[in-house]
Amino acid sequence: MRGDTVSELRITLDGSERVVPAGTTAGEALDADGRTVIAARVNGALRDLAHRVAEGDVVEPVEIGSADGRAIMRHSAAHVMAQAVQELHPEAKLGIGPPVENGFYYDFDVAEPFTPDDLKRIEKRMREIVKQGQRFSRRVVSDDEARAELADEPYKLELIGLKGAASADDGANVEVGAGELTIYDNLDAKSGELCWKDLCRGPHLPSTRVIPAFKLMRTGGAYWRGSEKNPQLQRIYGTAWESRERQDEYLAMLAEAEKRDHRKLGAELDLFSFPPELGSGLPVFHPKGGIIRKEMEDYMRQRQLEAGYQFVNTPHLTKSSLFEISGHLPYYGEDMFPAFELDGTDYRVKPMNCPMHNLIFRARGRSYRELPLRLCEFGAVYRYEKSGVVHGLTRVRGMTQDDAHIYATKEQMGDEIKSLLQFVLSLLRDFGLREFYLELSTRDDSDKFIGDEADWEEATEALRRAALDSGLDLVDDPGGAAFYGPKISVQARDAIGRTWQLSTIQLDFNQPKRFGLEYQAADGTRQQPVMIHRALFGSVERFMGVLVEHYAGAMPPWLSPVQVVGVPIGDAHVEHLEKVAAALREHGIRVEVDASSDRMQKKIRNAQKQKVPFMLLAGDDDVSADAVSFRYRDGEQKNGVAIPDAVAEIVKAVRERVQV
Repeated sequence: MRGDTVSELRITLDGSERVVPAGTTAGEALDADGRTVIAARVNGALRDLAHRVAEGDVVEPVEIGSADGRAIMRHSAAHVMAQAVQELHPEAKLGIGPPVENGFYYDFDVAEPFTPDDLKRIEKRMREIVKQGQRFSRRVVSDDEARAELADEPYKLELIGLKGAASADDGANVEVGAGELTIYDNLDAKSGELCWKDLCRGPHLPSTRVIPAFKLMRTGGAYWRGSEKNPQLQRIYGTAWESRERQDEYLAMLAEAEKRDHRKLGAELDLFSFPPELGSGLPVFHPKGGIIRKEMEDYMRQRQLEAGYQFVNTPHLTKSSLFEISGHLPYYGEDMFPAFELDGTDYRVKPMNCPMHNLIFRARGRSYRELPLRLCEFGAVYRYEKSGVVHGLTRVRGMTQDDAHIYATKEQMGDEIKSLLQFVLSLLRDFGLREFYLELSTRDDSDKFIGDEADWEEATEALRRAALDSGLDLVDDPGGAAFYGPKISVQARDAIGRTWQLSTIQLDFNQPKRFGLEYQAADGTRQQPVMIHRALFGSVERFMGVLVEHYAGAMPPWLSPVQVVGVPIGDAHVEHLEKVAAALREHGIRVEVDASSDRMQKKIRNAQKQKVPFMLLAGDDDVSADAVSFRYRDGEQKNGVAIPDAVAEIVKAVRERVQV
């Protein structure tokens, strides 16, 4: 009858329909313990366990060790940290505290930067809050109610005004969305009294006690919402995990990563430096680093020539109007260096090569018989990275992009992308990377993309088919596409399990239109080519930084600046090793003989510190036997190896690009 109270609801759990009493929470429906299953996904949206289900809901568990579960747990840890900060520093004003990869952060407006002792006190107070088991309780509020409650929090008031336009880029979307505003109260487990509150979309853990393991890591400055025009806040970073064991594994990985830091190794191995006189993000390469770069680039040139690429060269600067044609100025302008005037015209240093390659394609008439046309370049480009994100070689302002642009017919497009993806993966494997997955970056509903939606759909589907055919795992990245087209990114795992975005393949229907690119088809008509953007390393600088960390500086012999060091036991054995060195140099091996006055053990230590792959030792027995003794990088030794065999072993290792 109309007006009767509904006593039962039908919901879907584990693919099966269930009948539950009205008023049932998601946690009750899932029989969740609140520790393993810590939240629910209801009709695709993440919800607290306390969320009441409705008729027809599809309810799924969210476990703490899943990607969603970790994010919820880390965001809850961020709230605990903010509560601890405000209890210890009552004057602190709250910024934003989102979960991030491997952890969380929260920004605070405080008079003085946090000190290491502050972090210890904050972490101690956090542990007390966790032990108290305060409950996270969601509460819907109106805009006016939120403003009244948070009148002393100026940054929260700004976020309330952003409702519906909050960005994921600066973390604001974890606080306010397009719908209702909510505040999360931290309530005393016994009395229910309010301990602390924060503007937040949620969801959260049932209680603070469910946070199994956390640690505060470091502090730093951060501009409010990422803009240098805004006040600088103090950011505290932390990490949180579903178990103490998992956190210990992560901290051990960080310790190993610190040992492998390419900035430290670059200085120790005399590879590159960052002179302050040049400016932030502008490295110089020393002779040994120059050898690694040359070997990388030479091998890339060889492989690309074998694959039918043609090398071109373009200037470092151009009229600004070129980037208006390409569309980069309105969509990419913040990442470009400012314009400068020359002869009454605005010029810019180039941030990418593609517009210039389009001009090469357009320089004369093109026939379908020339397609696919593969143009490639090791082009120097310059991007205005914010000072806060510049990081060694992996985030620079001046870089060499191993760029290519492939012009093809639509009929050729699918096969070209598939073969290109296999080409990219084979090259990365040659450099010693073995584990990959793919990320497909697509368009979303925002206004940061150009072109016809049907073209985007066709391009996205072509990339998706190629990615699936590769057999690698594919992860979607909605909204991550370039402004002109979708892309596949090759994500590679290094020796300690970290993921790096390396090669990219982008499919572009828009720039050929904007530049009026055409070719004559077999039937005599003029047709527009499809454009494929491809970067193999991403940039030579970044890839070198990744390799140095992957190998912990111990580069495989083919990339090592010095491949062999001769270590004589005494002065009388130098001539013998010079003879061996001459034989190696005939095969292009980079070899040095240490004829210094240092004792043999110090010479060995010096070579080990420089991570030289092969040491060849010689004493009286070796000279009389026309042999050498091998000492490998790991300390293993092999004595009495005939010189021809020694040369052959080293040459083979270099030629086959193996690690020793």
